[in-house]
Amino acid sequence: MGRSVALQQYYSSAIPRRGFVMAAAAVAGVGLARADHLRAQDAPAPTRPVTPEAALQHMIEGNKRFAAGRSANPRRSPEDFRRVAEGQSPEVIVVSCSDSRVPPELVFDMGVGDLFVIRVAGNVVNGAGPAVKGSIEYGVAELKVPVILVLGHTNCGAVRAAIQHIDKKDSLPGAINELVEMVKPAVTKARRARGDLAQNAIRANVQLGASLLRTLDPIVGPLVKKGKVKVVCGVYDLNTGMVTMLD
Repeated sequence: MGRSVALQQYYSSAIPRRGFVMAAAAVAGVGLARADHLRAQDAPAPTRPVTPEAALQHMIEGNKRFAAGRSANPRRSPEDFRRVAEGQSPEVIVVSCSDSRVPPELVFDMGVGDLFVIRVAGNVVNGAGPAVKGSIEYGVAELKVPVILVLGHTNCGAVRAAIQHIDKKDSLPGAINELVEMVKPAVTKARRARGDLAQNAIRANVQLGASLLRTLDPIVGPLVKKGKVKVVCGVYDLNTGMVTMLD
C-alpha cells in the first residue's frame, strides 16, 4: 500500500516536470532562432569593390585560384546565406551559357550574393528578348552592378549547331531553331577570320553580345558612356578552367 501511494506521488509530479522541460526547451529553441535571425540581420553585408575595374580584377583572381586548384570557396556557409537573405549586392552580372560544365560561381571562386547570373544556351544576347535583356537591365538599374561579363566557353553546342545548320541549310525542331538563328551572325562573322571556325565563332558570339550591351538603350548604354558600367567578354576553357578575357 505504501509503495502504491509512492508511485502515485512520483507520476503526479513527474508528468508536470516533463511538461515543464519540454516547454523550456521550446522557449530556448525560439530564443536561439531569434538570436540567429538577429545575428544575420546585424552582420555586415559583403563589401563590393567600388569601381568596375576592381570588381573585374576580383573575378580574374578568383578564376586563377579555381584553375590552379586552390579555390577558397568563400561565403558558402549557412551563416553567409542568412547574411544576404534580406538583400543582395552582387559585384558582376554574368551572362553565361546554360552548359552544365560552366557554373560561374565555381569558375570564378565566388560566394553567395557575389554574382548576378543569367544563363541561356549559347550565352546569346542579340535577339534574346526581354527575359535576358530585362534581367541585365534590372541588375544594372536596381542592384547597381558595375560590370557585365558575357561568358562563352569552348566546345559550345549552340555554336556547333549554328555552323552545322548553316552549312546544311536546314532547320532544327521547335524553338531550338530560333535559338540557333541567334548564333548564326557570329558564325558569319567568324568565317572572315583565319583559324578554327568553331573557336572563332565562339569568340565572335561573345564579342557581338558585349557590343550590343554597350549601346543598349535606355539603361545600359548611357551608363557605359559615363564610365559607371563596364561591359566585357571572355571565353572559358573547359579543359584548363581558365577564362580568357577578349577585351
